[in-house]
Order: sequence, then C-alpha cells, then structure tokens
Amino acid sequence: MPDSCPIWDLNDLYSGFSDVKLASDVASCRKTALSLHDAWQDRLATLSAEELASVISQYEALLEQLGRVQSHAQLLFAANTAEPEIARHHQSMREVGAEIHAKILFVELEIARFDESHMAALLETPALAHFAPWLRRVRAMAPYQLAPEIEQMIAERAPTGSAAWVRLFDETTTSMRFAFQGRDVTESEILDALSHPDAATRAEAGQSLSATLQSHERLLSLTLNTIAKDKQIEDGWRGFKRPVASRNLANDVDDEVVDALVDAVNARNADLTHRYYQLKAGWMGVKQLNWWDRNAPLPGDDDRQFSWDEARDIVLDAFAGFDPKMAEIAGPFFRNNWIDAAPRAGKSSGAFSHPVVPSVHPYILMNFSGKSRDVMTLAHEMGHGIHQSLAAHKGYLMSDTPLTLAETASVFAEMLTFRHLLDSQDDAASRRFLLAGKVEDMLNTVVRQVAFQNFGTQFHHRRISGELTADEIAEIWMDTQRAALGPAIKIGDDYRPIWSYVPHFVHTPFYVYAYAFGDCLVNALWQQYQACLQQSNAAGFIQQYTDLLMAGGTERYDVALKRFDLDARQAAFWSLGLDMISDMIDELESLT
Repeated sequence: MPDSCPIWDLNDLYSGFSDVKLASDVASCRKTALSLHDAWQDRLATLSAEELASVISQYEALLEQLGRVQSHAQLLFAANTAEPEIARHHQSMREVGAEIHAKILFVELEIARFDESHMAALLETPALAHFAPWLRRVRAMAPYQLAPEIEQMIAERAPTGSAAWVRLFDETTTSMRFAFQGRDVTESEILDALSHPDAATRAEAGQSLSATLQSHERLLSLTLNTIAKDKQIEDGWRGFKRPVASRNLANDVDDEVVDALVDAVNARNADLTHRYYQLKAGWMGVKQLNWWDRNAPLPGDDDRQFSWDEARDIVLDAFAGFDPKMAEIAGPFFRNNWIDAAPRAGKSSGAFSHPVVPSVHPYILMNFSGKSRDVMTLAHEMGHGIHQSLAAHKGYLMSDTPLTLAETASVFAEMLTFRHLLDSQDDAASRRFLLAGKVEDMLNTVVRQVAFQNFGTQFHHRRISGELTADEIAEIWMDTQRAALGPAIKIGDDYRPIWSYVPHFVHTPFYVYAYAFGDCLVNALWQQYQACLQQSNAAGFIQQYTDLLMAGGTERYDVALKRFDLDARQAAFWSLGLDMISDMIDELESLT
C-alpha cells in the first residue's frame, strides 16, 4: 500500500457515536416526526398550497437531520465492519430510521393519492412549485402503493428484513481472509493481486478467491435467495410486473430504455469483449486467457505505481484542464480528509462517494493500492463527489440523482483523467498500454455490468419458482459470463462461486445497468465535447454539462439529455457509445 493514504475525518458530522449532539439529534428527529404525524396525518388533502409547502419543508428538514445521523453510522460501519460496537450502533441507527420513517410515511402516501386536478391547482402556487420535481417522483409511485398500515409495517420491519441480510453479507465478506503467499489477506488485497504482473501470483490469487468463496457458498447463496424472495413478495404486493421494474422506477427511467440498452450491449459482445480478449490473448502469447488473467497487465507494461499525491495531482490537473471550477470543488476533499483511501482489515471493499446531506459535504471511500486503475477509481468517485456538491443547493429532497444520471458524472470524470494521462504519453508503447487499460475498464463498465444484469434477471425470474441451490445459481452465472466474455477467456469450475463477491446483487438488485447507461452516455457526450472543442465552443458544452450536474434529481433522464440533443429511446444513441469502444479496439489492432 502506498504511503500517506488519507483516512477520513467524520467530525463534520459527529465526533463519534457517543457524541452528545448525536443523541440530541436523534431525540429531535423523534420529536419532530411525532409532531408532524399528530398534526397533519389524514389532513394533507385539505391544506392550501402554502400550508402544504410548509409541511413539506418541515418534512425535508427532518429527513436531512435524520440523514446526517444515519450517514454517520453508515460511514463508520463501512470503514470498520469488524468492530462489534460500530456494527451495533449502525444497526441501532437503522432501527431509529425505520421508526421515524414509519411515523412520517403518510406525507408521501397522501400526496401520491391527490387527484390530478387538485395537484395541478396546487402547483400553480410558487411556494409549492419549487417542489414540483419531487412531487412528480412521489406521485409516480402511486400505482404501486399499498394501504398505509402495510406501508408502515414494511418500513418498521426493514431493519430485520432484507437490511439484516445485507448486513450479514457485509460482515461475512469483510471478515473473510484469503490464503495467499503464506499469509491471510483481505478481499481487497486478493482482488488487487488479480492484476499482478506475475502469472503465478494471479493464478494463486484466483484460486484462493474461488476456494474461500466456495467455503461460504451455503450462507452466500441463502443470502441471495432470501433477498430475492423478500423483493419478490413486496413487488408482488405492489404490482410490479417484472423484477427489474421497481429499480427502473427508482432510477426514473422507462423499462423500454433499459431493455434497449441491454439488448444493444448483448448484440455487440462479439465485436467488443470477444474481439478484445482474443487480441489480448495473442499479446499474452496464449490461445485462451484464464479468468484470473482477464485484468492482467500487458507484457512490457510495468503498471507503474502511483503515490497518493501523484494520483491526487493527476486527477486535479485533469479536472482543471476541463473546467478550473471542477478542480476547485474537488480540492477540499483532499485538504480536509473527506476521503478514506487506506486499505485495512475490516474495511468495506470497493469504492463509493456518499452524498451524506446537502448541509455537510460528501465523503469518499476507496481502497488505494497505487495502480493506474486506482487513479481511475479516484477520478470516478471524485466525479460523484463533485456532482453531489453541485446538486446540494437543490436541498435534501431534490439533490439526489437517479443512478443512471449519477453514473454519468463519475464516468465523465474518469474519461477526463484517462485522456489527460494519454495526452501526457509520448511513446507508442505507453499509449498502447493506457489505451488497452481504458478499453478494459469500459468493457468492465458496459459489457460486464450488463452481463451482471443478465445474471440478476435470470436468477430473479427463476427464483419465482422456488429457492435455487448454489449449483443452480452458479450455472446461471457461468452461462451469462461465457456469453459476455467469449471463447478467449477460459472459465472453469473454479469460476462458479465468483458471483458471490459482487455486492450489488445483494445491496441493490439491478443496480448494475446504471454503470453501462452512464458509460454509453458519457461516450456520446465526449464526442460532442470534442466537436465543440474543434468549433471553439467548449465553454458552451461545459456550461451545459455543469447545468446537468446542478439539476440533481430535478430532471428525468430524457429532459437532461434533450439539452444535448440525445434520445436514449433511439438505438442510435446506444450505438454512439458502443461504437466508441469498438473504434478504440480498432486502434489497438492497428498498433499490434
């Protein structure tokens, strides 16, 4: 691990879980929730626009205060899942949140039931018009609402339902240790070893990953089955026709658009992943790559190590080259320790940027080991952080962006950083290595995530007929992965349990397509940006892009894309993004 990796400072939230301010805020949330409930339940339809706007403002302020409490607990737990007291506190705050949400459920339930004419009249008043985007999203849920008492039961039982299984998954996976080179290592360390230059090291890491996951297959399979059944029950009561439909609604995106994305990517597997991995196998001097070699560095690529300071400077310079304001927003994340980058036992694997609440600032978690991919991960999460910062002015209810658009900001930040690195390389070999790395990242973001989507879709559909065994889950995994990766990747039985380390399947079913959506959108935006540069109109694009980020959750994807004359309902839109990946593979073929 590189030296000087930062560990975040959460004091901008609370000094710890024994902070008296935390206890005071919890008490305040409970009091406010009870007050709102007693004063306004069953009365919202009788209020004037001004009165309703006042209630919503109180509701928003309560959610922000509660969000501060729960975000702090979530961040503490993500940084150290192994500490029992932190885990206990995290669960306690989940239960507090469920209790409070049950009291104030009526706000959204009652608003969703307003008839259209009444809602239209209310929205003519400026005081309520401010909340129009949030009201639209609330009312979109109306066809899937249940009786208030059932909604309350679902909210109150959440901590002991799927959330408890998520916690079990997290604590299980973070406590796993993988035998490797004579010692026991964490999941982050074993995954990092899969991109080691030495083939024997990668093989040992892959086999250790497989064996350890295999030893936990009963628990991990039961967890996935239970999460899926829980979702199936609730979806059935609400009337969702497909397992993915509730996620699409939460993402504020139409079913047919997601279907078009998945179909477009599946149709291009041969042109993208199959072709690239065949090319890579040739570079590696083999007919087939073992699955643990998929992310191996190319021969001659020393995959130089980056210090944390180097990674920071690369990302900030890349952002500044696009828009100095972007770098200005990113700067405090580094100066004020809003990032936790140091890998350690008990820490959650992967990476995220947590928006926390608009009145504070986001926090970023990652596991930095100094590889070029870590630089891209830093750029990715910083893109989220900048987006969350720019959208904060919309307030708690409207700053949160649907996943499909949220991933746009992160992937665009990655692209800026990649292009900055590429432009700094003078020799052809270095450019080839960087280009190949970017292609692999894009394939992981688009094709692999859609393959994950295919896995989730097939699993959830089959789960309707009953619980699946670990072997049955593995068969779905193997079929979808073989189709995506192609014949140049050797997938044997030791690949069967690898599905179980992917947290999205448990945390947020069907989350994964948002990555592919964002990558394809960014590719289309990037081409527009390049055209604007050629026309000396970069400032116009930058302003449009900034407006997109500042809109937060106030715009649907179709409205957001309209400012760029893009339409996700058109097959040509997805082709723009996929063609860009194909063109980069063409370039790599020409450099061979």
